[in-house]
Amino acid sequence: MASGLSAIFLNNRPALLRFLRARGAGDDAEDLLQDMWMKLESKDLGPVSDPLPYLYRMANNLMLDRYRSATRRERREQHWAEGGGGVMADPSEDIAVDERLILAQRLEEAEAVLHGLGPRVELVFRRFRIEGVGQRLIAEELGVSLTTVEKDLQKAYRALIALRQRLDTE
Repeated sequence: MASGLSAIFLNNRPALLRFLRARGAGDDAEDLLQDMWMKLESKDLGPVSDPLPYLYRMANNLMLDRYRSATRRERREQHWAEGGGGVMADPSEDIAVDERLILAQRLEEAEAVLHGLGPRVELVFRRFRIEGVGQRLIAEELGVSLTTVEKDLQKAYRALIALRQRLDTE
């Protein structure tokens, strides 16, 4: 049973959804709420003096983050297209070789964790988090309910959070 901030989130979910849609989130509003829920569940937040305004601020910040990411992605694509498909600067050039090896190893571990969760969970995670496809469309493509997609994402997030915690303690 949800308690604290999570319970307030669940009680105000429809209002938060309307807020995000009114701010221009459109079909992404459900996905933003899912991201919010995962952040609330993964963090050990202390008491919040004004929980409802905190949730609205959190929703707004997530929407701004998504907007900024989309804007950066569009700029990168435009820059690449204007350059005639030439080679863009590799941002990883600034990272030392040993750091690249560590990152590659962590990526392999994350991929192995996702693979171990089953093909549908792995596909749902990749389509949503990497390809940016909305949850509703993924559900339609796979012929499953939106709730199933949400549960698959939660399973993937929990496994990746556990992996991250394990790697952080090593």
